[in-house]
Amino acid sequence: MAPNDEFIREVDDEYRRDRIAQIWKRYNGIIIGAVVLVVAGVGGWRFWEHTQQTRAQEAAVRYEEALRLSAEDKGQDAQGAFEAVVKEDGGTGYAMLARFRLAAELGQDNAENGASAFDALAGDAAVPPLWKDLARLRAAWLRLDTAEPAKLRQAVEPLAAPSGAWRHSARELLGLSGLKAGDMDYAGRWFDQIAADRETPSSLRQRLAVYTALVAGGPVQATQ
Repeated sequence: MAPNDEFIREVDDEYRRDRIAQIWKRYNGIIIGAVVLVVAGVGGWRFWEHTQQTRAQEAAVRYEEALRLSAEDKGQDAQGAFEAVVKEDGGTGYAMLARFRLAAELGQDNAENGASAFDALAGDAAVPPLWKDLARLRAAWLRLDTAEPAKLRQAVEPLAAPSGAWRHSARELLGLSGLKAGDMDYAGRWFDQIAADRETPSSLRQRLAVYTALVAGGPVQATQ
């Protein structure tokens, strides 16, 4: 390295050290305060993460216990357990799962009560659109035997669109509504869509054989 280059480098280094010393002398309080804030912020964030993780783990345990009660056919106890998850764990994903399971439990005792609970989920602005659609579909299933066919179809047909996440179940429901009403053309149209969809689940394809046979047999005539 040439002598001039070395001299220039040393001058530059000395100048930078002087500037850093001047900046520190003038702004050391601000710098220290900023560092304290950053450390406190990181610590606060870590604490929040730990708290959220702990809450989620506790919610998971409560949710699993509610599922166990449901599996053991302890309906009232299961309902109470799901209600506790909703109440105590409102900020976790398990709260929404518990609301859906609670609505299903209510539907086992009284179809309209369960459907109303699903209606509440479908009308809740905090529920994501995908899950709103699922709630509408579950409510319609519970009302299959009681709802006016036109009203039920109006609610479910949008969910049976080719791009719909819940289209398979929606098409099955619409086809069954046609069978119940004796409208075989309507039922057959939805069963044909089930057959044509390459992504139709195998279990639904198995049921489809029964449905198409019923359509082919035509409306059942009541006998005196």
